[in-house]
Amino acid sequence: MITSGEGKYKVWLKHETIGDDHILVLGGGQESHIGGVVICEPGNEPQVIRLGTHYDYVVLKPLAEAACKKFKTKVVAVGGIHIDNASKNEINRIIKNCEKLEITL
Repeated sequence: MITSGEGKYKVWLKHETIGDDHILVLGGGQESHIGGVVICEPGNEPQVIRLGTHYDYVVLKPLAEAACKKFKTKVVAVGGIHIDNASKNEINRIIKNCEKLEITL
């Protein structure tokens, strides 16, 4: 598991394999949850599943795309990050921390 950020802005990423394929599980903030799913397959557009009113696919999609490009195989990214009544500044801070996870894939 890799992490980025501190306190309620801390995010984490677990990376597992199933055969040649990869699963990314993202969580963090005050409460982790499943707010979205992104499926990437080389040569195809990512498939995005948004659950409810959550916007977690915004950070899941670049993670899935980066892993798909790096490993040249199917990737499923799932998860979510929650902060109560998050301001735009707090959301941007979480996004930046997720971008740091992408670099370490």
